[in-house]
Order: sequence, then C-alpha cells, then structure tokens
Amino acid sequence: MAENMTTLYALSTCSHCKSTKKFLSQCNVEYNYIEVDDLEGDERKAILADIRELNPRCSFPTMKINDMVIVGYKEDQIRKALGIKEENHEN
Repeated sequence: MAENMTTLYALSTCSHCKSTKKFLSQCNVEYNYIEVDDLEGDERKAILADIRELNPRCSFPTMKINDMVIVGYKEDQIRKALGIKEENHEN
C-alpha cells in the first residue's frame, strides 16, 4: 500500500478533532497533527492561511489526505481516502 501524506488540523478542545485523531490512531495511520490553538503569532497566522486554502470556512477538524480534503469527522470519507476497507464486526 502506498504511503499516505496525512495532516490533521485541529483544536485541542474540539470533540470531533479528538474523535478524528482517535480513529486515525486505531487505523494505525501515521499523520501530522497540528493543534492550531496551541500556536502563536506568525506561526499561527501561517497555519490558518494554509487551512483557509483547504477549507475557506476554517472549521475543525480539517484534514488533508494526499490531495483530498475532509472537513469534520467523517469516518467513511477518511476510510475511502486512506484506502481502508470497513471491517465487519458481526458477533
């Protein structure tokens, strides 16, 4: 499987961001994680400008997987972008 370039832009207080981070970890996905509210000054301005290019509303979480942008916690879209098939959990 080809390596995915994944970046998650999040807020430390956002429950959807935490769910997205947890989901990526459960899927053993390596990703860059940026908590925007922990940044300051020019670094924060630069990251916010990057996010606005991907997501003009600048809402969180915003994720870039290769060339695909996903806004919000959307497992099905994340799976598709990463090429992960949904597992059946039948008991």
